[in-house]
Amino acid sequence: MNTSIRYEEKSYDAVVVGGGMSGLCAAIAAARQGIKVALIHARPVLGGNASSEIRIHISGADQSLKQPEYAEGGLLYELMLENKSCNDGFCYSVWDMVLFEKAKAEENLEVFFNTVMYDCVTEGNRISSILCVQETTEMRFLISAPLFIDATGNGTLGYYAGAEYRQGSEAKSEFGEPHAPEVANNNRMGNTIMLKAKNVGHPVKFTPPAFAKHLSEKQLAKRIHCVEMREKIDCSESPDPEEYRRTSMTSSACIDYGYWWLELMGDGEDIIPDYEKIRDDLYAYAYGLWDHIKNNDEGVHQHHAENYELEWVGALPGMRESRRLMGDYILSEADILEHKQFEDAVCYGGWCVDLHAAHGLLDFDKLPSDCNFYRGVYTIPYRSYYSKNIENLFMAGRDISTTKLGLASTRIIGCCAIGGEAVGIAAALCRKYNCDPRALAPHIEELQQKILENDGYIPGIFNNDKADLALGAKVSATSYLPGGEPEKVTRGASRTLDGDKNGWLCKPGESLTLDLDGEHEIKRVNLTFESDFAYPIRVTMAPNRQKQQRPGVPAELVKDAEVTLYLKGEQVARAQIKDNHQRRVVLPFSGVSADRVKVTPLTTNGSDTVLIHEVRVY
Repeated sequence: MNTSIRYEEKSYDAVVVGGGMSGLCAAIAAARQGIKVALIHARPVLGGNASSEIRIHISGADQSLKQPEYAEGGLLYELMLENKSCNDGFCYSVWDMVLFEKAKAEENLEVFFNTVMYDCVTEGNRISSILCVQETTEMRFLISAPLFIDATGNGTLGYYAGAEYRQGSEAKSEFGEPHAPEVANNNRMGNTIMLKAKNVGHPVKFTPPAFAKHLSEKQLAKRIHCVEMREKIDCSESPDPEEYRRTSMTSSACIDYGYWWLELMGDGEDIIPDYEKIRDDLYAYAYGLWDHIKNNDEGVHQHHAENYELEWVGALPGMRESRRLMGDYILSEADILEHKQFEDAVCYGGWCVDLHAAHGLLDFDKLPSDCNFYRGVYTIPYRSYYSKNIENLFMAGRDISTTKLGLASTRIIGCCAIGGEAVGIAAALCRKYNCDPRALAPHIEELQQKILENDGYIPGIFNNDKADLALGAKVSATSYLPGGEPEKVTRGASRTLDGDKNGWLCKPGESLTLDLDGEHEIKRVNLTFESDFAYPIRVTMAPNRQKQQRPGVPAELVKDAEVTLYLKGEQVARAQIKDNHQRRVVLPFSGVSADRVKVTPLTTNGSDTVLIHEVRVY
């Protein structure tokens, strides 16, 4: 061995491998709970499929605004609000910057960019350390921890460690899934390269590269790919269920956004070792598709793309499906369609059971996806987020413990991200109790309450945090509007559900008072403001998704406010909120003795009313 090779050993409380949205949320959440965390990421930017390298916009349980009250909150929403405050132009580089800044701001988190984990060291059924190389510095690391989180997507760390995993489709007989095949198979949803074009206002020629794989109109008959067809689509009101399924699955793929159905799964038994070949083929089909759109001479269809030119073509395919690491519970399509409510629920999903054509683009005679919609949401149990046989391994993202059809819903980025946050908080609790993931089971309620405190949402679970002094307070207000009674700020729900606003509704300048059950030392007051989930705030290349958004941060968010503490009628402390653009705000106090808390929202970001969903006092 060359003795001059740079090498370093490091240790942390928890190590997260993979800096996509699930890994990033896991790492930040764990660090905020006070433990030392390393985030190992093989790429130069964070966000994974949602980053500037791949540019998939973040979708989730709201099913593209079909049920907006179920939009994901918590850390994911915080990141998107931060982006909305400085990036109204949907610039992916600025989004990268926001994620970078948020990660770097955490004092308990160390991020290793351009760092590849290439092996791990195990002792029995435990991972003791991982081996990494940072390609930009030629530095090698041996990184140790009592807990590891596999957020690689492919379940790479679990695979190296010998974790049990599955690939492909289960037979219908195993889990009773209505859309499973009669016989198990190895079909996988494929990888996709995105592209973006723009209208420059004058004709532009395109000459395809020699490697382009050409496509005919017959081959593309099941896939909307021209400007005219895209502009005519309004899938939200289609009376024909089959047309609804077809248009809803293709209308978001457009000439100036990209084509998610430009998808291949490869020819081998395992999609992972085929990645580079799939990438090359996708690259060739991407340019072949663009050649077809620009230069189609079949005389069948005009694509109305004369004035369009390519602005960007991705070089890094986004992956949907590979390994699924097995936990103590395997979430199935049956659980999803039954809207299963697990006692150990820590996350939820609501995306359709979105099963893509097995061979992607090459299944020319099939619609690119069969998306089975339903109303409402389902929960995901904690037992699906840790390994069945590797004692100190969590999973976060698309490699959690599901069947293939379970994955068809849980793999969506919003679901992956909030699951990652739950896992990060769980890892911190494991350190608190000096236990492995499975042994955290007696503390599931504490985990659930921590998730809720951080603006997470778990269907059927409400705030009953014994440390929250607001729950025992008498609540009153100087005024309120119908449906927004002041006492609703302590009912335990931090969002509008089933038409109930679950909060205090008033005009700016009114005050809310919480008379505590005695004198207490106040360390912080948490406020959760309305932001109106009916308006998306994600970064996206899709023009139709951009048009759904309002300029700036949500108008409903409280911009300026003050919180005042009193003891026996005398003011003892005051904190101010200025120029706020976040949904959740935490105001610290230095252990001030008080028996009353008064909240006064002064201004909003544009709305003429204020809605405060929750006030917590600690």
